[in-house]
Amino acid sequence: MTQISASDAPSMGRRQFMNLLTFGTITGTALGALYPVVKYFIPPSSGGAGSGVTAKDALGNDVLVSEFVANRKPGDRALSQGLKGDPTYLIVNEESEITSYGLNAICTHLGCVVPWNGSANKFICPCHGSQYNAEGKVVRGPAPLSLALAHAEVSDDKVILTPWTETDFRTGEKPWWT
Repeated sequence: MTQISASDAPSMGRRQFMNLLTFGTITGTALGALYPVVKYFIPPSSGGAGSGVTAKDALGNDVLVSEFVANRKPGDRALSQGLKGDPTYLIVNEESEITSYGLNAICTHLGCVVPWNGSANKFICPCHGSQYNAEGKVVRGPAPLSLALAHAEVSDDKVILTPWTETDFRTGEKPWWT
């Protein structure tokens, strides 16, 4: 029978080093795999508190007010990328200016993008038939709530969208989306 001497057994320092190396490798691989998943679920910040975001067109360019109103008639609505990246309608008013509010285009029933139907003068969801008036107030379900609002302000020929936290002018109630 052979005996194992103390010099034949690996030292605790070497064993600890190997454990640390193995743990570090596994942890690094797991974090590397989880990073894109976390970035997907946490949207990028849009600047300081209350700073708002600049509305973007379909190509990701800033919406320029001079070009936007020049190509549209009063009452026209066009989609832009708004708060949190959500599709948001910008509306041209009777003075050929952008209204002071934008409408989030996400249906409050199941999250479809609600298109504007100019001939019916309302937003009609293609999924389950919910309807919203020209100001985004729900007029026919199954959608339970009106479309969310955002402030639309013009600054340096660009549209800046900021969160709407005041009373909803369509219902006289607190906003449900804050």
